[in-house]
Amino acid sequence: MRALGEPVDVDESAWPALEEEFARSSVPVRVLPAEAPRRGRSALLQMRVTVRSALGAIVVHSGGLLLDCGWLRVFGGTGTGHPGALPSLARINGFPVPPDPDWRPEGGLVVAHDVLGGVFAVNGPDADEAGRPGDPGEIAYFAPDTLEWEPLELGHGAWLSWVLSGGLEHFCRELRWPGWREDVDGLAPSHGIRVEPCLWSGGARGGIHRAERRPVPMSELIGLYREQTARLGLAAPGFLGHTAHSRTAEAPDR
Repeated sequence: MRALGEPVDVDESAWPALEEEFARSSVPVRVLPAEAPRRGRSALLQMRVTVRSALGAIVVHSGGLLLDCGWLRVFGGTGTGHPGALPSLARINGFPVPPDPDWRPEGGLVVAHDVLGGVFAVNGPDADEAGRPGDPGEIAYFAPDTLEWEPLELGHGAWLSWVLSGGLEHFCRELRWPGWREDVDGLAPSHGIRVEPCLWSGGARGGIHRAERRPVPMSELIGLYREQTARLGLAAPGFLGHTAHSRTAEAPDR
């Protein structure tokens, strides 16, 4: 990690290599346009990364990624604000403006949500204290079917390559249903899919393909998971990201 104020915009961007990886991938990739690259560079300052990293390149060169027909929403830089846009990574994580050298995200950096409200986060140095498994710098996943964090033992770049190589097909096999691509592909990125009976309940034993599924704002899913972990006496999940409809995300995107 660089010190705040060191150069973050370098010539050797990872973006061209990422574009090649997108083109080779069997997983559908939709790159959302970046409307304000300057704001993306401001986010780099806060994260203290450069565009040599996949994380930095995505924030500067895109408004986010919709992967696997929109099942996975990877946050990038500032989008357009229309219903098809994603909130920026800065907004999801509540980055201070201007960048603050003393600020750190709680537990780690939320980098993606999936359509069921699962959360992918890069562990910070205090991840263990925050109750997240895995080493600092590795991706952890908050699973909607267990309401617990799981270690993936991959850094951000390796995790993205794993997704692009089809890793979600096996990882999410119990959470997908016949026709999921059509259902997810037409869904606004601001919304996810709520499943009833809840995925973690005994009533869900018949499988997600038999459950009722309906689109809801992502804020509803995240709020539901927070409420249910408390009700069931599970460990509090900690920060899961500021969603598009949450009070903390009502200000203009950064």
